[in-house]
Amino acid sequence: MSTSLDPEVRELRTDPDRPPVAVEQRHRVTTREKAVFGVIAVLGAIGWIMLAIVRGEQVNTVWFVVAAVATYLIAFRFYARLIEYKVLQPRDTRATPAEELENGKDFMPTDRRVLYGHHFAAVAGAGPLVGPVLAAQMGYLPGTLWIIIGVVFAGAVQDYMVLHLSIRRRGRSLGQMARDELGAVGGIAAILGVLSIMLILIAVLGIVVIGALAGSPWGVFSIAMTIPIALFMGVYLRYLRPGAVNEVSVIGVVLLVLAIVAGGWVAEHPTLSDTFTLEPITLAWLLIAYGFAASVLPVWLLLAPRDYLSTFMKIGTIVLLAVGILIARPVAQMPAVTEFASTGTGPAFAGSLFPFLFITIACGALSGFHALVSSGTTPKLIEKESQARLIGYGGMLTESFVAIMALVAAVSIDQHIYFAMNAPVALTGGEPGSAADYVNGLGLLSPGGTPIPPIDPSVLQNAAEGVGEETIISRTGGAPTLAFGMSEVMSAFGGESMKSFWYHFAVMFEALFILTTVDAGTRVARFMFSDSIGNVPGMSRFKDPSWRVGAWICSLIVVAGWGSILVMGILDPLGGIYTLFPLFGIANQLLAAIALTVVTAVLVKQGKVRWAWVPGIPLVWDLVVTMSASYQKIFSDNPKIGYFAQRDAFVTARDAGEVLAPAKSAADMDKIIFNSLVQGTLSIVFAVLVIIVVAAAAVVVVKALRAGGLPTTEDEDVPSRIFAPAGFVPTPAEKRVLEQWQEAGLDPSPAASRGHH
Repeated sequence: MSTSLDPEVRELRTDPDRPPVAVEQRHRVTTREKAVFGVIAVLGAIGWIMLAIVRGEQVNTVWFVVAAVATYLIAFRFYARLIEYKVLQPRDTRATPAEELENGKDFMPTDRRVLYGHHFAAVAGAGPLVGPVLAAQMGYLPGTLWIIIGVVFAGAVQDYMVLHLSIRRRGRSLGQMARDELGAVGGIAAILGVLSIMLILIAVLGIVVIGALAGSPWGVFSIAMTIPIALFMGVYLRYLRPGAVNEVSVIGVVLLVLAIVAGGWVAEHPTLSDTFTLEPITLAWLLIAYGFAASVLPVWLLLAPRDYLSTFMKIGTIVLLAVGILIARPVAQMPAVTEFASTGTGPAFAGSLFPFLFITIACGALSGFHALVSSGTTPKLIEKESQARLIGYGGMLTESFVAIMALVAAVSIDQHIYFAMNAPVALTGGEPGSAADYVNGLGLLSPGGTPIPPIDPSVLQNAAEGVGEETIISRTGGAPTLAFGMSEVMSAFGGESMKSFWYHFAVMFEALFILTTVDAGTRVARFMFSDSIGNVPGMSRFKDPSWRVGAWICSLIVVAGWGSILVMGILDPLGGIYTLFPLFGIANQLLAAIALTVVTAVLVKQGKVRWAWVPGIPLVWDLVVTMSASYQKIFSDNPKIGYFAQRDAFVTARDAGEVLAPAKSAADMDKIIFNSLVQGTLSIVFAVLVIIVVAAAAVVVVKALRAGGLPTTEDEDVPSRIFAPAGFVPTPAEKRVLEQWQEAGLDPSPAASRGHH
């Protein structure tokens, strides 16, 4: 039923006695909008021309910001809108799982601004920070192209479409949707692949957090304080002032800034700094306890407000970095493409440009982990189907911008310092003298192609002193390089004397960034695990994710899974994480292949074959990349790339009584031999599971094409009884509907529809 005075706008009601629950608007492109997007397109084109074609001796990093932002705005306005109108066709008269199954624990309609914050915080982990920094060794251009083009056509498409599918299936997890849509064989392979990869991803992220926080009282104190602040915000929004999102945001941000400043005082205090300086193993146990608590407590109490709070910090810092770049206008020190792109012998990671660049930069362009959040917490919290474009597609564009900022921070550092930080100790020797000799011997070239003059060891020593560290040599893993690059750019605010502050601020920022992925990841893994057990005869009770007994059992099992890998990684410096990190990139992209396979199969089953290319093209690309990388990791005879080749090299050396780096003893040699066997075996298992999923989907697609479509497992429509705007800012038509709710003395938010007020 629709009513409206304006012929361009239809107000839709599901109950004649209540105000409208949805607004349908025909979007007419005004002259002003054409002019604005014309200007954006021209600016973007100039940015791309400066980066890719003109180049020359000096490329200003401002062009990275211009090219990225212009591309994102055009993609969100036109490509995402095309997918919305032609492919997904959301209906706001239909209740989302959050409204239909609302229980105040896992299902709960959540203000779109808070949910955008939660979703962005949950998907944006270590990947967009670390991957681009490591990939910078191949030059700035390949990474920039993949981050920006990849997100528009692959990453954001996956996140948006998986979110929409899950909303239409009562918030079911990716593994369960695969089982429902692709049949038992493909579904079981998907569930096994998704769950095993998930546990590895959470453990890897946990190690990165602990690496950033160990020995950092500032970081530990500030991050610990975000928990009571989030609990306060949750209670405030739920009971004290429901709906007062802007108010609680201001309070939360003020408290967060106080916690960060206080962290600096704690670090300098003689007794408090000792209290908050924790050993890695202590941090690991605290992280495990936190992960469990965040996954079983009601989502409104800790998880959603804490992620929303950290989003202010995340987006605020990235915007500050972008402003710093616009003010300081640093020049790219790295060439557009370096020799390491073709030789595959880079110090940061071994392997050629194709396929390894596309796996190293996973999360800024395409990340399978996001499909788990898009079918985990977010569909159980979203108020309206039309909000999925902003949250799914828009959230991923924001993450891609984070990746571009990380890349800019890395390529604007002096190349000698960059390679000294990212080459392992075995190459640099760990001392300024030996490290300077190593980087001077790399034969580095400037962006214009001329050899760079050698550096003195004092350059490396002074760089460390400038950020208040004893050394910056061989601080591998990407995070310290990003912190160093950020401190260089951010010294535009406050000068050189502030470098140490910005460096330590950036380290804490990275830990906060990644921690939000650990807590949301644990909750998502719990949903997936309970979905999976629910398929076993006699265990159907587990299908209800909010059954408390099941939730506690599943959370304990999931936390024990990633926690044991985490503790193993902390206690065994050559095992655990270092074994699993190289797998992290490939496993994450294989997850994306599973997600895109499910989406493509569902579109064909729905009879939308002419739009199957939208997820289909990124799927084919992702499969080519991941299968090429898996093949090389399994079969390459280069011990730096192939797992089994590495194992053979260490076995030969051990039998000859030699000790190869990074091992320091015969016992270390045995560990590396065992670890490389585990890595190689897991690589084979993951690749085989994905091939099974794709094969099962191909069978379903062929059947659907022959039958002209097949039924899908989309749930029946349930009429909505609430109203919420689709974007951050309500349109004039949406404002009019909100006024109708006020005039009727009703609250359009879900708390009112339950009669709590």
